[in-house]
Amino acid sequence: MISVENLSVEFSAKPLFSDVNYVINRHDRIALVGKNGAGKSTMLKIIAGIQMPTSGRIGKPKDLTFGYLPQVMKLNDSVTVRQETEKAFANTMQMEAHLDSLNQQLAERTDYESLEYQELIEQMTDLSDQLAMINSTNRDAEIERTLLGLGFERKDFERPTSEFSGGWRMRIELAKILLQHPDVLLLDEPTNHLDIESIQWLEKFLASGRSTIILISHDRAFLDNVTTRTIEITCGTIHDYSVNYSKYVVLHAERIEQQRRAYENQQKMIQDTEAFIERFRYQATKAIQVQSRIKQLEKIVPIEIDEVDNSHLNLKFPPAPRSGDYPVICQDVRKEYDHVVFDHVNLTIKRGEKVAFVGRNGEGKSTLVKCIMNQIPFDGDLKVGYGVKIGYFAQNQAQLLDDEMTVFDTIDRVAVGDIRTKIRDILGAFMFGGEASDKPVKVLSGGERSRLAMIRLLLEPVNLLILDEPTNHLDIASKDVLKEAIRSFDGTVIVVSHDRDFLDGLVEKVYEFGHGQVREYIGGIYDYLNTKQIDSLQMLEIKDKPLPSAAASHVVPPTSDTSEKVSYEDQKLRKQQRSKFEKQVKQAEDQIAKLEAAIADLEAKMATPKGCQDEKLYIEHASLKKQLDDATAFWMDASEQLESM
Repeated sequence: MISVENLSVEFSAKPLFSDVNYVINRHDRIALVGKNGAGKSTMLKIIAGIQMPTSGRIGKPKDLTFGYLPQVMKLNDSVTVRQETEKAFANTMQMEAHLDSLNQQLAERTDYESLEYQELIEQMTDLSDQLAMINSTNRDAEIERTLLGLGFERKDFERPTSEFSGGWRMRIELAKILLQHPDVLLLDEPTNHLDIESIQWLEKFLASGRSTIILISHDRAFLDNVTTRTIEITCGTIHDYSVNYSKYVVLHAERIEQQRRAYENQQKMIQDTEAFIERFRYQATKAIQVQSRIKQLEKIVPIEIDEVDNSHLNLKFPPAPRSGDYPVICQDVRKEYDHVVFDHVNLTIKRGEKVAFVGRNGEGKSTLVKCIMNQIPFDGDLKVGYGVKIGYFAQNQAQLLDDEMTVFDTIDRVAVGDIRTKIRDILGAFMFGGEASDKPVKVLSGGERSRLAMIRLLLEPVNLLILDEPTNHLDIASKDVLKEAIRSFDGTVIVVSHDRDFLDGLVEKVYEFGHGQVREYIGGIYDYLNTKQIDSLQMLEIKDKPLPSAAASHVVPPTSDTSEKVSYEDQKLRKQQRSKFEKQVKQAEDQIAKLEAAIADLEAKMATPKGCQDEKLYIEHASLKKQLDDATAFWMDASEQLESM
């Protein structure tokens, strides 16, 4: 479907990659991987047609449609969320308006036999067929389903986009791209700023869709759940693996090991051959053998081992000074702006505990962190324990760096005492050694900025680490090092994160933020997710009155006037809804079966010499395929609702 042919890219006469060739097939789901700076985002831009290569070409059909999500985008702030999302259907709306115009013209004309009248009818027929193929009747429902899946609530639909943060604006742009149903989806870090529930929804959407997908992500679990092919960009070339990311890691290590063994064997053979030549060079009886060995050496093609990134992030937090037994105690903590963010928050974090704050964006995770930091006012009693020294990594920490300063100056400005004599060593441990320490901050990538911001956190010993989305923009290798450093830290840790793989094995307690409450779950992140699968529907069905989790260790806060029994009316409502979803699933399955049978019959006709030339059959086929896609999407939605019941 898409062929990458002899692709080369140079920046300032330095090659990024050279003579790259590969083919992207229809329905491929590809992960682009490689260390920061290898050229992953550049490759996406070239495929999308946004950037031109130095040489080579991208071969693709003219009618192929693309949806490209960059890491940074700009949205119009003068419209609502719904209006911005509706722009995904701009072409369809233009076609509908044109069709209305043609209808109006036909109604006003009486020259039924004229050539112009016949041309109008043909235009109307063509437009009607195209709209039938697009099948835009479920536009509003599709918009709502997509926005809800990405974490918005219905009350958000009519709010202006200017009221939302950059992360939520990225979700709006992602919604627009998904609603266009392009042939090819090009996604650059789509999970940044998404919470766990939205990531899981996006995983299901992408895995069940029909689009070809090429994506860049540092979320290992997301890559494994979505992609089935991995293309590694390294050392100016690519290596193509027909497996997901976890299997690629194993095969990559095996390939490097095989190269190393082949290289060592070749080097031994070369040494043995050179020793033979040197030993018998001046013996007439061995002249023929010596000449043969010399020719052998000349024909050898040296085996090269792919360059391995040996630079390693050496991250270790200083020993934590001893603090009191309870670094953080919250009693009936409440925070509201124009609405209640959370109320009656009661939690106790013990010394040495590592806990996660999770939940949908906007539910108060970062807000409670700011309350703990005493950065914003709040109601209730919140105590920070005796001797607690907090190290805080804010979500926007990397963006707060001064672009005009160098890497060295950034650290030199905040370093005090003996640490100033070790700045070069510290920067080297964070892969800013040598000339890299003199780089201006403005040229650093997102991952490099995050590493530089992390250095500032390490300049003083602390015993309570509060990390708000610390893995955004970090590559997988750097995330692994950070995770190990936190795991070995002997102080207390609060991590706000949506990265399941990062949290797995790191935290022993999870606090879920939602519906103005904070709930405590004992266990790791996957224990929490398994619990949510059990009881999440009770919370989803009655969003304004979420029921307490039966499987959680306990709910924060336990109030005397809260009944844990499900009322008769709620049971009756859920029974009616279950019946409705069962009916919808059955109807959708019947519809899918009919459409698949109709498509099979049509494809049999199209396979005949006469049918392959019949344009109407192709139009009908496209229309049926679109109806099948819609029916499948409806079936998935109803099935998910039924399963969650």
